[in-house]
Amino acid sequence: MNTRLTWICHGATAANRKARFPLDEPLEEKAVEEAARVAALPHADRIVTSPALRARQTADALLLEGRIDPSLRDCDHGRWAGRSIQAIESEEPENLMAWMTEPEAAPHGGESLLDLRKRVAGWMEAQSEQGGHVIAVSHAAVIRAAVAHVLQAPPSSFWLTDVEPLAILRMTSNGSRWCLRFQH
Repeated sequence: MNTRLTWICHGATAANRKARFPLDEPLEEKAVEEAARVAALPHADRIVTSPALRARQTADALLLEGRIDPSLRDCDHGRWAGRSIQAIESEEPENLMAWMTEPEAAPHGGESLLDLRKRVAGWMEAQSEQGGHVIAVSHAAVIRAAVAHVLQAPPSSFWLTDVEPLAILRMTSNGSRWCLRFQH
Protein backbone atom coordinates (compact mmCIF):
# COMPACT_ATOMS: atom_id res chain seq x y z
CA MET A 1 0.00 0.00 0.00
CA ASN A 2 1.38 3.41 -0.96
CA THR A 3 1.58 6.20 1.56
CA ARG A 4 2.59 9.82 1.14
CA LEU A 5 3.57 11.70 4.28
CA THR A 6 3.96 15.47 4.30
CA TRP A 7 5.65 16.76 7.44
CA ILE A 8 5.21 20.43 8.35
CA CYS A 9 7.23 21.91 11.17
CA HIS A 10 5.32 24.37 13.35
CA GLY A 11 6.03 28.07 13.02
CA ALA A 12 8.50 30.05 15.10
CA THR A 13 8.02 30.67 18.81
CA ALA A 14 9.86 32.75 21.41
CA ALA A 15 11.63 29.56 22.54
CA ASN A 16 13.00 29.06 19.00
CA ARG A 17 14.33 32.60 18.88
CA LYS A 18 15.87 32.46 22.36
CA ALA A 19 17.38 28.93 22.10
CA ARG A 20 15.23 27.58 24.93
CA PHE A 21 13.80 24.13 25.39
CA PRO A 22 10.12 24.66 24.56
CA LEU A 23 7.09 24.85 26.78
CA ASP A 24 3.59 24.86 25.32
CA GLU A 25 3.95 28.38 24.00
CA PRO A 26 2.05 30.08 21.17
CA LEU A 27 3.43 31.01 17.78
CA GLU A 28 4.95 34.42 17.29
CA GLU A 29 2.55 36.72 15.47
CA LYS A 30 4.91 36.91 12.50
CA ALA A 31 4.86 33.08 12.27
CA VAL A 32 1.07 33.08 11.87
CA GLU A 33 1.42 35.54 8.98
CA GLU A 34 4.21 33.45 7.40
CA ALA A 35 2.14 30.26 7.65
CA ALA A 36 -0.76 31.96 5.93
CA ARG A 37 1.54 32.62 2.95
CA VAL A 38 2.65 29.00 2.53
CA ALA A 39 1.77 27.64 -0.89
CA ALA A 40 -1.38 25.58 -1.17
CA LEU A 41 -0.96 22.07 0.14
CA PRO A 42 -2.27 19.05 -1.75
CA HIS A 43 -5.39 17.20 -0.64
CA ALA A 44 -4.78 14.77 2.22
CA ASP A 45 -6.70 11.72 3.37
CA ARG A 46 -5.66 12.43 6.97
CA ILE A 47 -4.43 15.57 8.69
CA VAL A 48 -2.91 15.22 12.14
CA THR A 49 -1.17 17.60 14.53
CA SER A 50 0.86 17.47 17.67
CA PRO A 51 -1.17 18.38 20.74
CA ALA A 52 1.11 21.41 21.34
CA LEU A 53 -0.45 24.85 20.96
CA ARG A 54 2.22 25.95 18.44
CA ALA A 55 1.44 22.99 16.15
CA ARG A 56 -2.33 23.49 16.38
CA GLN A 57 -1.93 27.21 15.64
CA THR A 58 0.25 26.39 12.63
CA ALA A 59 -2.40 23.99 11.30
CA ASP A 60 -5.06 26.67 11.79
CA ALA A 61 -2.95 29.27 9.96
CA LEU A 62 -2.51 26.78 7.11
CA LEU A 63 -6.29 26.22 7.06
CA LEU A 64 -5.80 22.56 7.93
CA GLU A 65 -8.40 20.88 10.07
CA GLY A 66 -6.74 17.92 11.68
CA ARG A 67 -7.08 15.68 14.65
CA ILE A 68 -4.61 15.75 17.50
CA ASP A 69 -2.28 12.77 17.66
CA PRO A 70 -0.27 12.44 20.91
CA SER A 71 2.41 10.43 19.06
CA LEU A 72 3.40 13.64 17.23
CA ARG A 73 4.19 15.53 20.47
CA ASP A 74 7.59 17.15 20.82
CA CYS A 75 10.43 15.43 22.63
CA ASP A 76 9.79 15.54 26.39
CA HIS A 77 12.61 17.70 27.74
CA GLY A 78 11.67 17.03 31.34
CA ARG A 79 12.98 19.56 33.84
CA TRP A 80 14.81 21.43 31.06
CA ALA A 81 11.54 22.63 29.49
CA GLY A 82 11.43 26.41 29.33
CA ARG A 83 15.12 26.79 30.16
CA SER A 84 17.77 28.09 27.79
CA ILE A 85 20.40 25.82 26.33
CA GLN A 86 22.99 28.33 27.54
CA ALA A 87 21.76 27.96 31.15
CA ILE A 88 21.80 24.16 30.92
CA GLU A 89 25.31 24.27 29.45
CA SER A 90 26.44 26.50 32.29
CA GLU A 91 24.76 24.55 35.12
CA GLU A 92 24.87 20.97 33.83
CA PRO A 93 27.49 20.73 31.08
CA GLU A 94 28.06 17.00 31.56
CA ASN A 95 24.31 16.27 31.44
CA LEU A 96 23.85 18.32 28.28
CA MET A 97 26.83 16.59 26.66
CA ALA A 98 25.47 13.17 27.64
CA TRP A 99 22.08 14.00 26.11
CA MET A 100 23.69 15.18 22.88
CA THR A 101 26.14 12.28 22.52
CA GLU A 102 24.37 9.29 24.06
CA PRO A 103 21.03 8.67 22.31
CA GLU A 104 19.71 6.55 25.18
CA ALA A 105 20.46 9.22 27.83
CA ALA A 106 17.73 11.35 29.41
CA PRO A 107 19.49 13.33 32.15
CA HIS A 108 16.63 15.86 32.16
CA GLY A 109 14.15 13.22 33.31
CA GLY A 110 12.25 13.37 30.04
CA GLU A 111 12.52 11.36 26.83
CA SER A 112 15.77 10.09 25.33
CA LEU A 113 16.43 10.67 21.65
CA LEU A 114 16.35 6.91 21.12
CA ASP A 115 12.87 6.73 22.67
CA LEU A 116 11.77 9.67 20.50
CA ARG A 117 12.98 7.89 17.37
CA LYS A 118 11.19 4.66 18.34
CA ARG A 119 7.95 6.58 18.95
CA VAL A 120 8.15 8.36 15.60
CA ALA A 121 9.09 5.18 13.70
CA GLY A 122 6.13 3.34 15.24
CA TRP A 123 3.78 6.15 14.23
CA MET A 124 5.15 6.13 10.68
CA GLU A 125 4.68 2.39 10.35
CA ALA A 126 1.06 2.73 11.47
CA GLN A 127 0.54 5.37 8.76
CA SER A 128 2.14 3.10 6.17
CA GLU A 129 -0.37 0.38 7.02
CA GLN A 130 -3.26 2.79 6.38
CA GLY A 131 -1.94 4.18 3.08
CA GLY A 132 -3.09 7.40 1.44
CA HIS A 133 -1.75 10.91 1.96
CA VAL A 134 -1.09 12.17 5.49
CA ILE A 135 -0.19 15.72 6.47
CA ALA A 136 1.45 15.90 9.91
CA VAL A 137 2.11 19.20 11.70
CA SER A 138 4.72 18.57 14.34
CA HIS A 139 8.11 19.63 15.71
CA ALA A 140 11.68 19.84 14.43
CA ALA A 141 12.84 17.06 16.76
CA VAL A 142 10.07 14.74 15.56
CA ILE A 143 10.89 15.44 11.91
CA ARG A 144 14.62 14.93 12.53
CA ALA A 145 13.83 11.57 14.15
CA ALA A 146 11.72 10.64 11.10
CA VAL A 147 14.55 11.54 8.71
CA ALA A 148 17.05 9.44 10.69
CA HIS A 149 14.58 6.55 10.68
CA VAL A 150 13.98 6.73 6.92
CA LEU A 151 17.69 6.92 6.16
CA GLN A 152 18.41 4.13 8.65
CA ALA A 153 21.09 6.48 9.95
CA PRO A 154 22.92 6.03 13.23
CA PRO A 155 21.30 7.76 16.22
CA SER A 156 24.06 10.40 16.24
CA SER A 157 22.74 11.68 12.88
CA PHE A 158 19.81 13.28 14.73
CA TRP A 159 21.90 16.42 15.20
CA LEU A 160 22.89 16.64 11.51
CA THR A 161 19.45 17.61 10.20
CA ASP A 162 18.29 21.21 10.52
CA VAL A 163 14.52 21.69 10.38
CA GLU A 164 13.44 25.32 10.26
CA PRO A 165 10.04 26.65 11.34
CA LEU A 166 7.41 26.00 8.65
CA ALA A 167 9.71 23.60 6.79
CA ILE A 168 7.89 21.03 4.66
CA LEU A 169 9.36 17.58 4.09
CA ARG A 170 7.80 14.79 2.05
CA MET A 171 8.23 11.05 2.41
CA THR A 172 6.70 8.07 0.65
CA SER A 173 6.26 4.44 1.59
CA ASN A 174 5.48 1.48 -0.64
CA GLY A 175 4.49 -0.60 2.37
CA SER A 176 7.93 -2.09 2.88
CA ARG A 177 10.22 0.96 3.13
CA TRP A 178 10.13 4.73 3.45
CA CYS A 179 11.93 7.19 1.13
CA LEU A 180 12.56 10.91 1.26
CA ARG A 181 10.88 12.70 -1.62
CA PHE A 182 12.21 15.93 -3.07
CA GLN A 183 9.96 18.03 -5.29
CA HIS A 184 10.30 21.30 -7.09
